[in-house]
Amino acid sequence: MTEQHPLDPASRLRAALQSTASSARLQAALTAGTMPNPCYIDVLVEQSAVEPDFFVRDMLTWALTRHDAGPTVDRLLPELRSPVAQARSQALHTLSKIGDRRAWPAVSPELLRDGDPEVARAAWRAAAGLVPDEERPALARELATQLGRGDRELQRSLSRAIAMLDDAGAAVAAAAAHDADPAVRAHALATARLIDDPDDDFGAAIREAQRIVALQASPAPAEG
Repeated sequence: MTEQHPLDPASRLRAALQSTASSARLQAALTAGTMPNPCYIDVLVEQSAVEPDFFVRDMLTWALTRHDAGPTVDRLLPELRSPVAQARSQALHTLSKIGDRRAWPAVSPELLRDGDPEVARAAWRAAAGLVPDEERPALARELATQLGRGDRELQRSLSRAIAMLDDAGAAVAAAAAHDADPAVRAHALATARLIDDPDDDFGAAIREAQRIVALQASPAPAEG
């Protein structure tokens, strides 16, 4: 009779995360965060790259934040170069939650301009949270190159990231309010309004900004 060997903790977690039931995967991630074990880090990062359920992904991130930051950050950084967009976005999201500034140099301009909106959104948030004070103006200028991009939700994310940069963010928003592109101008005006009042509704801010830009473009009435 063949002797049965129990699975090691990492293999048990991997098996649980392969369940077809999202509730089982959620429970497995919760357990991994409640009882951290260094051997779980690889498994949690691997699953983050492929996990289809938003709530499970969020729990995987939480579980990773419960582990020692040093090895967790070291394992996440290579994911930023993954060809898989979800691997990049989830790694960025988790790094922003951990808040270890060793990750800052890895948030490259390529990630800030990533063609996948979820990756770009996560990169903006991570960069704004991790950037050293002396590099805030340079980051603000880089983020300003993305003004006018995407739908309203993506624009809201960028505006909030720029607002996190305080004076540096306010300066680029003020400058971009005079851009030749009307979409950039409107987004910049809405961003400036959000900086002035963080509790303001972004939808209302962008609508008002678009109205102002449209009025600027209208020909002046002829004098009688």
